[in-house]
Amino acid sequence: MTDLSQAEMQHLVATAQAMADAARAVILPKFRSSALATDNKQQGGFDPVTEADRAAERAMRDVLARERPHDSILGEEYGTRDGTSGLTWVLDPIDGTRAFICGTPTWGVLIAVADATGPILGVVDQPYIGERFIGGLGQAAWTGAHGGGTLRTSGVTRLDQARLFTTFPEVGTPEDRAAFERVAAQAKLTRYGLDCYAYALLSIGHVDLVIEAGLNAYDIQGPIGIIEAAGGIVTDWEGGPVHNGGRAVAAATESLHQEALAALKG
Repeated sequence: MTDLSQAEMQHLVATAQAMADAARAVILPKFRSSALATDNKQQGGFDPVTEADRAAERAMRDVLARERPHDSILGEEYGTRDGTSGLTWVLDPIDGTRAFICGTPTWGVLIAVADATGPILGVVDQPYIGERFIGGLGQAAWTGAHGGGTLRTSGVTRLDQARLFTTFPEVGTPEDRAAFERVAAQAKLTRYGLDCYAYALLSIGHVDLVIEAGLNAYDIQGPIGIIEAAGGIVTDWEGGPVHNGGRAVAAATESLHQEALAALKG
């Protein structure tokens, strides 16, 4: 990890918090609004984007322009901005836009700070229910309606005791789906949906395993930050780094992670 002073780490955390606050402020007036327009980014399919997505990323970039002008940015809606500090902010202004336009409160704002090795700080924020999860740089905490607490994974070590989530039943390619089903057949419970919120629940011990495919860097770096701070592990399906996207396995413990990887391989 990049060698950072205590003051620099504190500034990064404060900036991330300010960005999450800024995103909340512009997203919430648009959530469940009948006037919200949706555009489709994918020809021949459906990949929605709304003005809430764009406004949230603009708001976060405004904070960075003021507080961290020398850092790079990778954002879902407005692409890359090169910097000189060696740090990159990775932004998904609304992870789960499909959930957002359906009015379900399982989408979230994803923020990460990464160096050359991957994310060193992650934030998952759910504005509507007022929950925020932050991990890395000495942080491992959540706040919400019940006050808050420390991020800590469940400690489940066996697949047959695991609560497993994925967002889409299709899970990538047909081969990916078959691999996922091998894991699901052994898990205690399998559920679908939640987008980034499943990772947040893993970080506080209510979900044990999340397996997904087809991710981008901005989909996974925020979750990596909070799950690793909580004592969990996140890799690709081969056990390597996944911060650049692809197929991800997030697990509460190393033992559970290894058992899931073995089941994926068949």
